Amino acid sequence: MTDFPVSITNRIDAATGGMRMRRLRQAAWSRRLVRENTLSTADLIWPIFVREGGGEPQPVAAMPGVSRLSVEGCVEAAKRARDLDIPLVALFPYTDPSLRDETGSEALNPGNLVCRAARAMKKAVPEVGIMCDVALDPYTSHGHDGVMRGERILNDESVELLCQQAVVQAEAGCDVIGPSDMMDGRVACIRHALDDAGCRDALIMAYSAKYASAFYGPFREAVGSGGMLKGDKRTYQMDYGNTDEAVREAAQDLAEGADMIMVKPGLPYLDVLARLAREFGVPTFAYQTSGEYSMIMAAVQNGWLDGDKAMLETLTAYKRAGASGILTYFSPKVAEMMRG
Repeated sequence: MTDFPVSITNRIDAATGGMRMRRLRQAAWSRRLVRENTLSTADLIWPIFVREGGGEPQPVAAMPGVSRLSVEGCVEAAKRARDLDIPLVALFPYTDPSLRDETGSEALNPGNLVCRAARAMKKAVPEVGIMCDVALDPYTSHGHDGVMRGERILNDESVELLCQQAVVQAEAGCDVIGPSDMMDGRVACIRHALDDAGCRDALIMAYSAKYASAFYGPFREAVGSGGMLKGDKRTYQMDYGNTDEAVREAAQDLAEGADMIMVKPGLPYLDVLARLAREFGVPTFAYQTSGEYSMIMAAVQNGWLDGDKAMLETLTAYKRAGASGILTYFSPKVAEMMRG
């Protein structure tokens, strides 16, 4: 190598004040030492799809690596979560079409699939938290989160049913109630219903900023509602052009009694996540949606991305934006990597 001109070094030192930023990046140990945001198993919430019957897991075609599990399979998943130090799992049902109707009445059945799975999981693995989704779309024949009159989603009538759904879930052993329906006033009504039923310790993680998004398609396949959806959900889920509205939604949910708030989807809405986390200073979560997961997995299967690196980078992005934790289908994989 030829002699390097000292004048260049002098100019760089003069420009930077002698501060060479790359010094802290030159070794793995120094990068770890000064890392501002880190991901741990305590940040993970594992969404699980439950189905009727026994036997082997049923793969979800649009979500490589994700399957619908029997109740017994959910118990084994809860044990796996415990062993991997994942604190919370979230249950979503694949409801048989024969049990769906216009009002989603199966959601109110104390013996429904989610309630049976929650009881079995809580009995076998009491130390793992269970979160249940409060919305009617897995149970309605039209695929919407509330009841309908003609083409209109009825807010107050839907909230009355959501309150009953939340109570049966909490009584079955659900620790965290997750209202994802985006009906007005539902958090206050659910909180009152839970308290009146003696479920005062049940937490509420409100889907405060849930956007009408294109990233939910694979999830709808997983719960069996995709082909049933009539129209879209833009009259109650948020417009993706808005951020001030997300602040108002979160403020209202917190005032109504939410213990935690959530942004969904996650990665396309990191600005919203960062704003809510900074503005309110409360536990703020993000949902890495099925569409986000499936995009990464499709690229991995085509050899376009390093899956492990992409997974860790995107999940760390949530933490960098201020997330207290992330609902992600990568939970068991990333927990195994951390343990290994």
